[in-house]
Amino acid sequence: MPNHTPVASLSPNEPDNLGLSSLRTQRLMDVLQREVDRGYIPGAVVMLARHGSVALHAAVGQSDPAACVPMRTSDIFRIYSMTKPVVSVAAMMLVEQGRVMLNEPVATYLPEFANQQLAVETPQGVELHPVSQSATVQDLLRHTAGLTYEFMGTAHVQRLYAKAQIGSRARSNAEFSQTLAPMPLLHAPGTQWAYSRATDVLGRLVEVITGQSLGVHLKQTVFDPLGMVDTGFSVPEEDHHRIAEPFAHDPDGGIPLRVLNPREVPAMEAGGGGLMSTTSDYARFLQCLLNRGELDGTRLLGSHTVDFMTADHLGDIPSKEDLLPPGHGFGLGFAVRTQLGVSTMPGSVGTYHWGVLREPRSLWIPSKISSAFS
Repeated sequence: MPNHTPVASLSPNEPDNLGLSSLRTQRLMDVLQREVDRGYIPGAVVMLARHGSVALHAAVGQSDPAACVPMRTSDIFRIYSMTKPVVSVAAMMLVEQGRVMLNEPVATYLPEFANQQLAVETPQGVELHPVSQSATVQDLLRHTAGLTYEFMGTAHVQRLYAKAQIGSRARSNAEFSQTLAPMPLLHAPGTQWAYSRATDVLGRLVEVITGQSLGVHLKQTVFDPLGMVDTGFSVPEEDHHRIAEPFAHDPDGGIPLRVLNPREVPAMEAGGGGLMSTTSDYARFLQCLLNRGELDGTRLLGSHTVDFMTADHLGDIPSKEDLLPPGHGFGLGFAVRTQLGVSTMPGSVGTYHWGVLREPRSLWIPSKISSAFS
């Protein structure tokens, strides 16, 4: 990944020239500066864009608080769950090519997921029951495959994930899939929205379909075509000085923060949370989506496919987790705003995003990039 390259299709403009308020934009920066001053975050990079032009691209605080290095707009972040939309786009490109169908069982491509069982906790202990329907590719994309995250609770299945260290970057994606598949499900497929390792499984499915590692496939089909020069599952040595680092301890409770090491090439290229990127790179990805699948003459997805992905695919499927706020559904890789009110977060119907709006602060990483766009 070469040194920072400006976003080619996004030219800088003053906020007022793009119909935004310079005063209100400054308020945003003031809030972030206050968070830095009170020691809650080490620093931040902000990019606001409208109509294909950058209204604001600025940095506050420090990139490395231990070394007192100032934050720069070109710094590279661990983007964690912002990996999910990228992998979801890659999967939908394969759908468009007719190489996979959304209604196909996951086990069609990953046979280790055949004959899954549901864990039911009773006063007498945990019972395992066969599932009545198999998880599909659509279930992976919309987080209804019955999977979970080990840090989301203490249920039997979550304890199994934790004991197996299911998120270890020392396993390959193939080994991850083989380890996860025999474990029972927390929910029956198609019955519950649950934030989960589904996109990690989706990343492995992409590998099986394409015959490429996830990192190579994303580079060839998404990053290179969009000019995302600083995005990948690790950071090359010549760019290590650009890695944004969090505090050593969580400012809420003093707990030591464990974060991914971008300097190491991982065995597991986690589709659900393994990428490193910059604001400029991710802005190009978002602009492609805002353009309904195209950027600078390069088309990744058909416009109607983007519309399909950003429609609600849950319907009456419930969610009991705070991570999907009221007034929101979920599409294929994105949360989707379905009601103007109800949620405590302001927003417009039709807005889609991924960046956890109500994630517990104990799980929040200060160097995480989040995005919302309409």
